[in-house]
Amino acid sequence: MNFYKRLQTRKINVGDVTIGGGSLITVQSMTNTDSRDWRATVKQVKQLEEVGCEIIRVSFPDLESAYNVSKIKKNIKIPLVADIHFDYRIALEVIKQGVDKLRINPGNIGLKDKLKVLIKEAKKAHIPIRIGVNAGSLKGIHSLDDSLLRAKALVNKAMEHVRILEKYDFHDIIVSLKASNIETTVQSCRIFASKRNYPLHLGITEAGSLRDGSIKSAAGLGIMLCDGIGDTIRVSLTANPVEEVRVAYSLLRYMELRNFGIEVISCPTCSRCKVDLIKMVSEVEQKISAIKNLNKFSKPLKIALMGCFVNGLGESKDADFGIAGGKEKGVLFKNGKILGEVSPDKWVDKLIYMIRDYQV
Repeated sequence: MNFYKRLQTRKINVGDVTIGGGSLITVQSMTNTDSRDWRATVKQVKQLEEVGCEIIRVSFPDLESAYNVSKIKKNIKIPLVADIHFDYRIALEVIKQGVDKLRINPGNIGLKDKLKVLIKEAKKAHIPIRIGVNAGSLKGIHSLDDSLLRAKALVNKAMEHVRILEKYDFHDIIVSLKASNIETTVQSCRIFASKRNYPLHLGITEAGSLRDGSIKSAAGLGIMLCDGIGDTIRVSLTANPVEEVRVAYSLLRYMELRNFGIEVISCPTCSRCKVDLIKMVSEVEQKISAIKNLNKFSKPLKIALMGCFVNGLGESKDADFGIAGGKEKGVLFKNGKILGEVSPDKWVDKLIYMIRDYQV
């Protein structure tokens, strides 16, 4: 299906989802609600489930929020990861409440004796631990002016805590090494992948807004995925978390690492284009995004929306179906065969109708 040779990693179960061991690259996101309001958190998780989120991470900043883990879990369908900082007692409580995975930051979780207690309880409950090392919370890293040195600092901190877990015979480990700098992130993941076979969770942290953050994430994640590195991903955006999931799926689809959903191909337009193709493509994408459970449950599909006949005929024939057009008409194709002509004012509705009919 693709030319990427993925690195073999240890298989880790997170609830009923498998990470690593050759399984599909999973898509994660994180809620931005106040987890002390469990109903609001559940509402957002359900929205993320609808667009295909496979694992959800929730930050629990205090014990009050940690007491809500069981309520949240009872009302969602996907595995729940608890994001814990500063206080190991919160981690102990979410384990008690039945969380599916822990994410701890070695830079601020506490001393080794506290980690020992935490490891013991996680092992007893069969809960994996993600060691999440972020450049932003690692002391002294910003004084290093070389990307490779920063990457090595991230890896050294991750390995320090990996060895602690291994010392207590704990191996259900997932690791993430993230920076807002692409080069630092890529180098750190490459170095770690050469040292251990634990699954890597990929992401460019603090990537930015929907547009710039998507581009930055795609650039960084694309490099690592081409290297065969990565078993689960999150696209971190300053936007609605739903957009994180959509962008992640688009990235995996275009890299042919997940085979699902709808790919829209369209021309950039030129003076030969006699319709408002930019508006049409935008309308098609908006209506596609409104189709629930699209990424997770749809058959793979490629549609083409082309402004003229120069390249449009060939591209439309290569798609499952599409339209190649001019000023007064568009030629509708399905599986390389001409079905007839469609007037420009009907292009969008015709394609959406065919998409919905295709999914049945």
